[in-house]
Amino acid sequence: MNALDSANTLVVSQKKEWGEILSGFETKNRYVVLSEMGNELYYAAEKSSLLLRLFLKALRPFEIIVARADGSTVLNLQRPFRFYFHKMDVRDAHGKLLGTIEREFSLLRRLYRITNSTGMEICRLYGPLLHPWTFEIRENDRQVGKITKKWSGLAKEFFTDADNFAIEMPPGKDVETKSVLLGAVFLIDFVHFESKN
Repeated sequence: MNALDSANTLVVSQKKEWGEILSGFETKNRYVVLSEMGNELYYAAEKSSLLLRLFLKALRPFEIIVARADGSTVLNLQRPFRFYFHKMDVRDAHGKLLGTIEREFSLLRRLYRITNSTGMEICRLYGPLLHPWTFEIRENDRQVGKITKKWSGLAKEFFTDADNFAIEMPPGKDVETKSVLLGAVFLIDFVHFESKN
């Protein structure tokens, strides 16, 4: 996980197959994680069943494996089925819990609580009402970073639900915290931007 040590900004880009684009049939999500300079750091792939993708759509439980180019696992992200209070556990390659992302109740805002392996709060994600593509990373009600969905071009936005995200990491965070924040990008994509029809 050395690539996360020095990472200040990451880009997460979803990959879509032409078969899915043309048919509209939802396949397993795949992503590439890039450095600020555009270097490919990791690949991520969803593991879920066909039936769950068909019937539960964006609410489906899943596992995402984040791996290096050589196929070695870096992170394991696990999301159980939840109708509203979405949750994801982020584990390292050996199964050790690094932290959890949990959605909190709010009528108008999109709020998430990020905790470490002991359940202590690290930070919160705050989605401003008038900025639906932005999630501020906040500590003590002060913005220290952000996760932003990026415009990916008219054709891609029109024909697919493939998404691109940039994550600006808070300064001075350790690899475990950065790993959990990276995991938050995938949960946000499913909960707020995955096609629900």
